[in-house]
Amino acid sequence: MHNSSEGTPLLGERTSSPSTPEHLLPAPSQTPTPRRRGGYQSGRRRGQRGSTALGRVSNFDPKWWVQRARYYVPITGWLPNYQASNLVVDVKAGFMVACLLIPQALSYSSLTHLPPAYGLYTALVPALVYGMLGTSRHLSMGPEALISVLTGTLVKGQLKHLYGAYSPGMPPADTVEHFSTAVASAVALLSGLFTFALGMFRLGFLDSMISESSLRGFISGTAIVIIIGQSRIMLGIAAASSVHSTPWNDFKFMLSHLDQTHVMTAIVSLGALLFLRLLRAVKSRFKATTWLQQIPDTLVVIVLTTALSWVAKLGEEHGVVIFGKVDGDLPHFRLPRVPTYADTKDIVSSAITITMIGVVESVIVAREYASRNHYAVSSNRELVALGVSNAVGSAFGAYPAFGSLSRSKLNDRAQAKSQLSGVVTASLVVASLLGLLPYLFHLPRGVLAAIISDAVISLLSATPGAVAFLFKVQAWSDLFLLLFICFCSVAASVETGILLAVIISLVMVIKRSNMPRIKLLGRSTENDNDFYPIDGAPPAAPGTLRRLSFGSSSSNDSQDESVPQSRDNSSSGSLSADTQAQHIDGVLVVRIEEPLYFANAGQLHARLNRMEMYGDMRTHPSEAPRMNPTRAVVFDLVGMSDIDGSALEILLGIVHEYSRREVRVLFVRVCQGVRLRFEQAQMGSAGGEYDFSDIGSALLHLEQQLCIPSSS
Repeated sequence: MHNSSEGTPLLGERTSSPSTPEHLLPAPSQTPTPRRRGGYQSGRRRGQRGSTALGRVSNFDPKWWVQRARYYVPITGWLPNYQASNLVVDVKAGFMVACLLIPQALSYSSLTHLPPAYGLYTALVPALVYGMLGTSRHLSMGPEALISVLTGTLVKGQLKHLYGAYSPGMPPADTVEHFSTAVASAVALLSGLFTFALGMFRLGFLDSMISESSLRGFISGTAIVIIIGQSRIMLGIAAASSVHSTPWNDFKFMLSHLDQTHVMTAIVSLGALLFLRLLRAVKSRFKATTWLQQIPDTLVVIVLTTALSWVAKLGEEHGVVIFGKVDGDLPHFRLPRVPTYADTKDIVSSAITITMIGVVESVIVAREYASRNHYAVSSNRELVALGVSNAVGSAFGAYPAFGSLSRSKLNDRAQAKSQLSGVVTASLVVASLLGLLPYLFHLPRGVLAAIISDAVISLLSATPGAVAFLFKVQAWSDLFLLLFICFCSVAASVETGILLAVIISLVMVIKRSNMPRIKLLGRSTENDNDFYPIDGAPPAAPGTLRRLSFGSSSSNDSQDESVPQSRDNSSSGSLSADTQAQHIDGVLVVRIEEPLYFANAGQLHARLNRMEMYGDMRTHPSEAPRMNPTRAVVFDLVGMSDIDGSALEILLGIVHEYSRREVRVLFVRVCQGVRLRFEQAQMGSAGGEYDFSDIGSALLHLEQQLCIPSSS
């Protein structure tokens, strides 16, 4: 990903920025010089890359170190150049996000089975660290609904080991709290280390490994699971006695105990939820009304319901469960460790799951708002920032924290100009820890459940549109995947849902990367110089080879050598109404459209055999072969820019097999790197010829060698 918002330079143009020293600029690219027909010899020597940087390190160039510090520690770049005119905007944005973050942090802590203060710790330390290392100006770090429920599922699962150790008695309340917070901090540390490692090893591209359908199915299923759990709280129904239960069992338990609904709790909680949804609908209806958009709806709900509970004495006289007394204090440093009775393997597996979900969500949000506001973010540096934020936060009682879509959207709406808005938000979290919590004594806990439900309902809002789109384009496999993962997340557990999402997505990636992108080309019936992909075109008449009239190197095919796009219209995928692609009798013209490596080269031999027999990959293998015997194969390597050792060995084996059958093998448009590999592997000795600049010259050579008469 580009780390600059500047325009793309022209080929060979030297680029620089005001802060880039002249000696750090790369050498201008040299004009490629032809070496053979179809190949180029690069003017840049191997090993030249990185020599300048190594020289700067060895000579201790201060400018080099300052430049690297600005890149890897972004605050050293944006803070010295911060414009005072942006301060008011950033403070305002930070305040607006804090009005949403603080109630969410208090609410999400109930999802993790931790005291409310730990939700604020998660909103404090990771946000401060990310403000120094993050590249996104709008990403809001802190507790997030999906991550909170995954953390809570882990904590709840580990508590059964603690209860089992104290059976038949019960562990003290302090022991349960210390055990739960230790598990949450341990998974935060591991998640931070995993995320940091992904960034250091430049694996930022892995955020796209989970398919959109799988991710949407998991998010929808998890949102339904959260709503089931919070609905029980909003109705005032006591929790099930089982420590470890599936979401489906929780749902059945709630339905079977509806007669135990606490009426006053339900009225207050559902009233708060209704108010939030109505206010959200009004904001959506009147988007142009600025003052309306800036109303902190969650903060308003907390203030109103707390005042109502205090005046009406809902806790003392009506039996409504209230927030109660919570000790507000700044977090203390304590190295995380896996507590006694906890299962380390479960914590590690949960940390991997949390890392995958958190990374995907955070990077997607960071990219989206960077694109909207015309600046660049680096996926790898984002992963490093997220990893360090969680690792440091774990030492101060935080559980895993990642970027939030809702808060980032609010930050963007408030027109935040820099990461300072996140630092302002964290400062207000400190103020709430020191002075706000005592004033929330009378807040009904059902209202916190209503705030959570309102947030996850927003997560579900995109699901109907996704289902409708997949149905419209008839993407049945994606639609089934979305619904299946959603069902498994609800019926079994969120861990089952994410595990299936990851496994199925990886299988799909492996399956598609395992199939090489190759096309069988045929000659145009309108122009002998043009070749098009064959989609079920009929074979040519037996015993004939169409006349090859290609003339000079100025033909259309030879022009392809300087243009990274073939003459055939494979990009459009269709021919004109009067043009057809026709098989060349006895000759297979196969285009390889991507680099070959160990994963996709394994199926190359089988696909070539099928092309030889049927001339069309869509033909079912049960049908009888319909192609004439193959006398030559022409490989067009216009898209094959590289080949690894394993794929080269497979390709050599294919050429050997063709040579044994007395089938000629020709390669055209071979790039310099692949040509060098061919020379090292002695491809010519195996029977492969690769000195042809275009398909036409290769076919003309075959016509002469095979002594087939031309037809006019």
